[in-house]
Amino acid sequence: MSNILVIYEIREKNIKKVSFEATTAANLLARQLSGKVSALLLGSNLGSLTDKPGVYGAEKVYTIDNPALEKHSPDVFAHLISETAKEIGATHIIMGATAMGKDIMPRVAFRLNCPLVQDIIGLEVQNNKVSYQRPIIAGKLRSRVSLQSEIQLATIRPNIFQAQENKVSSEVVALAKDLPTPRVIVEETLATGGGKLDVTEAEIIVSGGRGMQGPDNWHLIENLAKTLGAATGASRAVVDSGWREHGEQVGQTGKTVSPNLYIACGISGAIQHQAGMASSKYIVAINKDPEAPIFKLADYGIVGDVKEVLPKLNEEVAKVRGE
Repeated sequence: MSNILVIYEIREKNIKKVSFEATTAANLLARQLSGKVSALLLGSNLGSLTDKPGVYGAEKVYTIDNPALEKHSPDVFAHLISETAKEIGATHIIMGATAMGKDIMPRVAFRLNCPLVQDIIGLEVQNNKVSYQRPIIAGKLRSRVSLQSEIQLATIRPNIFQAQENKVSSEVVALAKDLPTPRVIVEETLATGGGKLDVTEAEIIVSGGRGMQGPDNWHLIENLAKTLGAATGASRAVVDSGWREHGEQVGQTGKTVSPNLYIACGISGAIQHQAGMASSKYIVAINKDPEAPIFKLADYGIVGDVKEVLPKLNEEVAKVRGE
């Protein structure tokens, strides 16, 4: 029987949405492999957070609660995950393809001497073997990957697997584990502005490029984002110019996003940018250049100056939303 372990990501005393999405993906596997789903929560003062995995179908919830786990420590987390996986006989380990997941899971793969497939956007079981789908060549193609190992690791792209409640009566098991001495100690974590949406988890993103013509026009992006309840993103050119912080950068050297709606404002659509947002469900492009590559990818396009289009678009959206 397959034992699928989902690693939960906890930030600022809250579980990241992608962890529930990973549990949904794990349930898809469990049904096809006649397996069961477990969750592992690592942190400090977990409290009622242990009730959450059962809402999404985790039959067992393993916890390691220690004050030392309040701060991110990749080697310590990897050690605890690998030790837990061996103890419970996990056959598959799944985590979100976030900065934390991409930092920890390769270390876990090394410790368990097993393969890892990153940033998957689909999975299916054929002849009792899992086939993972992931984008390649800057998102232009999708590959199918089969891992030849008794233990398989995967990270899932946020916003691909819609989190679905599947309430079960879960058993919470507290594990007593000795923590190794960390090789790297996190002294301080500097968070972005309070209440700001993370582009990797946002359902809607309003993103700006060099066509915004300077940081003084960025309020047009922020106004529309506020009206839509969206996150704000940026192209690499914008970040390199110092207009916006790197945390907002979308693209091959930034963050990969998969929102329901991506609005590209003044972004030409270079292949490096497309690599980070091509999997968006709907794409709206606003650019004064009708030959901009972004229009070939967009579901809807507006040819015009963003400084003229965005205020009017914001006004119409506000009317529809009754604001």
